[in-house]
Formats: sequence, structure tokens, C-alpha cells
Amino acid sequence: MPVSVPLAVQAAAWTGHDTRLVVAALLGIAVVVVTVSWAKLNAFIALLLGSAVLGLVAGLSVGDIVTSFSIGLGDATGQAGGAGKTFADVGILVALGAVLGRFLADSGGANEIVDRIVDRVHGKALPWALAGAAALVGLPLFFEIGLVLLVPIVLLVVKRTGRPVLALGIPALAGLSVLHGFVPPHPGPLVAIANLKADLGLTLGFGLILAIPTVIIAGPLLAPLVSKYGPQDAEHLPTSGGDLGGADEHTRRPKLIAVLTVVLLPVVLMLARAVAEIVSGEGNPVHDLLYALGTPLVALLIGVLVAIPLLGRAVGMDRRKIGSTIDASLPPIASTLLIIAAGGGFKQVLVDAKIGDLVGQQAAALSLSPLVLGWLVAVFIRLATGSATVATITAAGIVAPLAGDLSANHLALLALSIGAGSLFFSHVNDVGFWLVKQFFGLTVGQTLKSWSVMETVISVCGLVGVLLLSLVV
Repeated sequence: MPVSVPLAVQAAAWTGHDTRLVVAALLGIAVVVVTVSWAKLNAFIALLLGSAVLGLVAGLSVGDIVTSFSIGLGDATGQAGGAGKTFADVGILVALGAVLGRFLADSGGANEIVDRIVDRVHGKALPWALAGAAALVGLPLFFEIGLVLLVPIVLLVVKRTGRPVLALGIPALAGLSVLHGFVPPHPGPLVAIANLKADLGLTLGFGLILAIPTVIIAGPLLAPLVSKYGPQDAEHLPTSGGDLGGADEHTRRPKLIAVLTVVLLPVVLMLARAVAEIVSGEGNPVHDLLYALGTPLVALLIGVLVAIPLLGRAVGMDRRKIGSTIDASLPPIASTLLIIAAGGGFKQVLVDAKIGDLVGQQAAALSLSPLVLGWLVAVFIRLATGSATVATITAAGIVAPLAGDLSANHLALLALSIGAGSLFFSHVNDVGFWLVKQFFGLTVGQTLKSWSVMETVISVCGLVGVLLLSLVV
């Protein structure tokens, strides 16, 4: 009598070719990890080398590897991918976001938001106000720039109130970090959206829904538990964070309503597009207008154009200063843009080598949720490389084959689960770890017990939130 083999076991049985693909993927990722963590080379170089090793071990020719990395082997069929497509989808948006953030910094708009909130809130409500202010500032600003802008304000408030440094620092850090991981136009969410072909408006909407409880839990609620691990006052700490933006802040500041308009306009346009797609069809004039205005590139470009008069001219910038502000916003993100493009190439080599298909088959056989798989892969890469962007790119590439069977809602949630995983337990191989340590005067141990714990709480809350949303959307 023949022995019956369970279907899952049959599906999970590997051929020699499958084993070769697994080895190729592990070696490619190992090259990236070692090059970043041990050799201390830029992730751009690491991703180039990792792509080459992955492709060669998987059996691709050198010519195919170059083509796959650049534009994707499926380009002839209209399925362009690789570094070029990723830069077109993500790089331009990141650049526009950087310009918007620089205007917010140089005009004093970011400080205006924070000061107006802090001046009106006192006592136990202060950590909540700082978390909200940081989240609002964090919408258009990269984490590092937002950190540099907020640290002096947090330390001044600590000195003014006598509160422990981390009691007010953790809520501000949570507001910045959550927005960085969950909400476009930050690089991580944009990369995941582009690689998974998720809807940006839906991802933005779900990301904002997740961000609110996550900021609350990882910020004001967590702060009292970890504040004992940091300095109890800021007397010995400098009240300036560095020069990542905002050093040329004008004595005149823009009005708060102008700042809020610039910060929220791109978000509102992109959300309006998502709503229009849900409630009306193509051909409806209102739908078509909102769809066009809410296209991410258009929405961010409108935001930049509106920032010129409201944040530039309003504080006395002339044409030369406005031009120099735009110019100054781009060099600091050059490395980020190259890493994003190279990450898109690495992802495409994974796809063209059919490694993603194999992972998808095994995940299906094991009945592992794509939402959990994406989070786990991102966590692994994050712990190994310290880069949230690299973690997002790699995880999105690996789970992309599973995305074809998902609804638009669940595609957006998959992008968010990967973003949540990419924030897990920041430690000594993450630049953000050292920025926080230095700015808040912490030891390595104190940073691990506070900042690293906060990042882990954000990551886990993000996953739990995604899984709960998946039950109702």
C-alpha cells in the first residue's frame, strides 16, 4: 500500500536547483551584511557586491545580472524593475521630500510647530505634546533632520521643567521614528510600496491609523519605564544637535497656519486620491482631478511650490536664498538615493533568479502569513545590517511573489508590516543609535535600554496593528 505524503510536505520538498537558489540568497545577503557590518563600507557598495554574488551562485550570466540589476530581465515584456525603475518610483519622491523638509527647517517652521505646542502645554501633558509635535514635524522630515531640530528643544524643555531627559526625549523620538517607518514620503515606506506595487494612498491612510496608537504606546506610555536609564537633567548637555538643516533659521518665522498648510497639503492630496478611487470611477471629473493631484510626485511637487511663498518668501528669503535652500537639501540625501537604487537592483536580481518564487511556494506550503513573513525577513536584515532601508528593500523583494494574490488593502498592510520589521531593535550597527546616544548624553548600555527598547516596541506594535487591521479590511 503506497504511503501518503502530506500535500504541504510535497510542496515543501526541495530540488537541487531550489537548494542552489537558497544558498544564493543566503550568500548574497551574507555579503551585504559582512560588507556593511564588518568592512564598514557604504550599503550602496554592499548591495552591488551582494547582487553579483547572488546572481552568479543562482546561475545567471554576468550580462543577465547587469541587465537584471539595471532594468530587470522582464523589461522586454513591459515589467521594468531594477535600480532604474526604483529610482524613478522612489528617488524623485525622496528628493522632493528632502526639499520640503529643508524649507521647513531653514524657515523655522519646524521650531514654530514645536514651540507653539510646548508653550501651551505643561505638566503631565508635556510628553504627549512633544510626541504629537514630533509626529507632525516627522511627516515631511527625514529622521536625522527631525532629530537635529527637536533635540535642542527637548533639552531646553528638560532644563526648564526639571524632568528626566528621556521622560521627554522618548516621546519625541517615538513620534519621529514611527512616521519614518510607517508613512510616505519617507524612503522605507516608499520603497516597499514601489516594490510591492501597493497603493500609496491606502498605505498612507493605514500608516496614519497605525501611527497614532504606536506613538502613544512607544512614547508617553513607555517613557516613564525607561527614563531612569538616562540622565535626570540636561545641565551638562549641549542644546544644539548639529548641522543637518535649520542652521540658517531666519529671525522671522512663518505663521503656524502656513507651516501646517505646507506639511499637510501633500498628505491631504494623496489621501483624497485614495478616497476618490474608492467612492467614484474613472471618467468622473472630480475623480480624475483628485487622482492627478494626489499622484505622489504631483502632490509633493505642489507642496514644494507652495513652500516657496509660504515658508520662503514669508520669512524674507530672496530668489538666491530660495535657490540655495533647494540646493542644500539634495547633497545630504545622495547616499540615501544611491542605496535605494542599488537596493532596487538587488531586489530585482532576487526576483529574476526566481528566489522570491521559491520563498512564496514554501510560505504557502507552511501556511505562513505574508504579513508575518515580511516582518520576520525585515527584522533579520535590520538586525544584521542596521539599515532600515536595506531591510525594507530586501524583505519586499523576497515576499513580492506573494503579493500577487493579495487585495489592495492587504498589499498596503504588507508594506507596513515590512516597515515595522525594519525598525526592530536598533543597536550598534545603526547610525540612528549613535545619534541618539550622542545627542542625549547616554552610554551604550543606556541607549540599548531606552532607544533600542523603544524601537522594538514600535516594531511589535506595528505588526500587531497590521494583523488586527487585516481582520477588518
